[in-house]
Amino acid sequence: MGLFTRNRIPEGVDPKRLPPGQTLTAPDKWPLLHFGPVPKTDLETWSLKVFGEVAKPVTLGYEQFKELPTKEIPADIHCVTAWSRLGDRWTGVPIQALLEMVQPTPDARYVMAHCEYGYTTSVPLSVLDDDDVLLCTGWNGQDLSVEHGWPLRLLIPKKYFWKSAKWLRGLEFMSKNRLGFWEQRGYHDEADPFKETRYW
Repeated sequence: MGLFTRNRIPEGVDPKRLPPGQTLTAPDKWPLLHFGPVPKTDLETWSLKVFGEVAKPVTLGYEQFKELPTKEIPADIHCVTAWSRLGDRWTGVPIQALLEMVQPTPDARYVMAHCEYGYTTSVPLSVLDDDDVLLCTGWNGQDLSVEHGWPLRLLIPKKYFWKSAKWLRGLEFMSKNRLGFWEQRGYHDEADPFKETRYW
C-alpha cells in the first residue's frame, strides 16, 4: 500500500492534525529509523537510572519498573523525515508517576534522555511533565518491538519523533540544557512539528 498525501486524509480525520510538510504513512507501515544497531537486551541486567537534580535518585530494575502504574493514551507521531501516523494507542508508565517518585528539585529545568549506545536527547521539564508523555512499553495493544524501542522508549508526541528516544536507560534532570546526539548534528532542539523546527 502506498502513502497517503495531505489531500487523501482518511475520512473523519481532522486535516489540522497533520503538521506542515508531513505525509501519512499507510496504516500498516511504521518506518524504522535509528542510530546504531538494535541492542540485545538482557532483562536480568537492564535498569533505568533517574538522577541529577532530583531529591530521590533511583535505579529501577525491570521488575521494579513493571510495578509502576500504567495507562494507555491515543497519540499522533511525526518524524522529522516527514512521515506521520495518526491515532495509534500507546501504553506505558505516565511520566508523572516517575516525577512523583524522584521529586525534581526547584533547579531542575531540563531532562536528558540517555539510551543504548550513547544516544541522548533533551527536553525542557515543562514539556516532559505532561499527560501525554509516557515511559512507553506498548503500541496498539502489543509490546513494542525491539526495533521500535523495546523494552522502553520515551514517548513525547508533541515533538518530532527523535525526541521519543528508543532503548531508554536513564533520565538526567538538569539545571541547564545540553544538546543531545542529533541536536549536535543540526537538528533543531525545539523539534516542534507544527512550527517545522526541523533543523537549526
